[in-house]
Amino acid sequence: MNRTKHILSIALLLSGSLLLAACNTQEGGQPSESLAEAADDTALEHAVKHADPKYVCPMHPQIVRDKPGNCPICGMDLVPLEAEEETAAADQGTGAEGSGERRILYWVAPMDPSYKRDKPGKSPMGMDLVPVYADEAGPKVRIKPWIEQNLGIRTTKVTRGTLWKYIQTVGFITADEDLVSHVHPRTSGWIEKIHVRAVGDYVKKGQPLFAYYAPEIVSAQEEYLVARRSSSRNLVGKSKDSLMKSARLRLKLLEVPESVIRRLERKGEVTRVVPVLAPRSGYVTRLGVRDGMYIKPETQAYDIADLSRVWVRVDVFEHQLSWVKKGKPVEVRVAAMPGRVWEGEVDYVYPTLNEKTRTLTVRLRMKNEDGALKPNMFADAIIYGGPKRDVLILPREAIIRYANESRVILRHADDSFEPVKVETGIVSHGKVEILSGLKEGEEVVVSGQFLIDSESNLRASLLRMTKPEAEPAGQAAPSSDGKHAGEQGGE
Repeated sequence: MNRTKHILSIALLLSGSLLLAACNTQEGGQPSESLAEAADDTALEHAVKHADPKYVCPMHPQIVRDKPGNCPICGMDLVPLEAEEETAAADQGTGAEGSGERRILYWVAPMDPSYKRDKPGKSPMGMDLVPVYADEAGPKVRIKPWIEQNLGIRTTKVTRGTLWKYIQTVGFITADEDLVSHVHPRTSGWIEKIHVRAVGDYVKKGQPLFAYYAPEIVSAQEEYLVARRSSSRNLVGKSKDSLMKSARLRLKLLEVPESVIRRLERKGEVTRVVPVLAPRSGYVTRLGVRDGMYIKPETQAYDIADLSRVWVRVDVFEHQLSWVKKGKPVEVRVAAMPGRVWEGEVDYVYPTLNEKTRTLTVRLRMKNEDGALKPNMFADAIIYGGPKRDVLILPREAIIRYANESRVILRHADDSFEPVKVETGIVSHGKVEILSGLKEGEEVVVSGQFLIDSESNLRASLLRMTKPEAEPAGQAAPSSDGKHAGEQGGE
């Protein structure tokens, strides 16, 4: 029995020597490294260093093969995965002395991950803060320079500057309702002649619109003539001048033109058909009368709109309401006249939102002396809300947006990449305000960040699946017979 054990021991020693020689020898027969270089390697590092090489796709890091070839997704040549890249995930979370303890980055509230602290404590809700470990925050990613060049990775630095709050929206043009007049007769009558017959006709202030016979106007003229022919005092004691003033005032209230009243005073003859004059210059937008029509005070005969100034009604979203105030400058463009810009201001902000579209209507006032802006035209509008100064700024394309958070890829001084959560503010002219998560001068990836982020997420997932939980300090590993090391006898 002793002889058999001796033979087995010699065989094991010979096989171990052959394995050591094989792992330390290259194809040419030369050792891959000296014994002095390998003396400080751990068993895991030594095994990975001399393991078979792996090949990975630069664009799809989930494609890993044991030999060279092409990616089945994009067709690119697979590249070798360096040993230090394979062991990077294994090194995450270890201490400086290789103790295996998980390194705590910071402490967060269980119900609010944005609440971070450097040490344990209580959250605003009274709950204990929980640690976030280095291996849970996402491992760093290292990319070879030539791979970085092939992927077209570009970076930029976080700067501090001014962002202009502005809103780009669309709307439609309407007539300025402050410059719209509705024409109604002051008394009932029959239309004898219409002078303006079509919608869209331009009229000047004081121009006759139509002429009609009104019995009440004829009676008022006769009353004026009676008052003028009366004696100095009538039966009720009123003077002649007082009666004439009352009769003249009645004619004015019936909107009898001043020319008709002067003719009555000069000739003493009643005018049977009196004209109705345009109250302002503008375009006829509504026509409600025809020849021979019987009209009453409630008849809306004409609508006349002065288009030298117009309104533009636009819609803005809820999150933009704080940028919109009366008097803010605006610019308007229309497709009919490319390159031309109209400047105006916010005239009125309506008090309620549209319950279906969840937008608020804003009214803009624009000058339109040449009449180029027509009612019901669509318009592109920009509302300037003013500057926001001294803020951290990044290009918009650097932000990776998820359902409930935003990230950027941060480049460290050692040329490694790491995903970082950020809180963003306003977006203006392709720039984004950074509220938290970054500092001025830090370098961020603006092109190729999605590939790096997916690689980081993949490595973090693999690390969580493969890395065993560290044994609690002071707990001995059980032996094969179920006893602890301290309980084993010295057989």
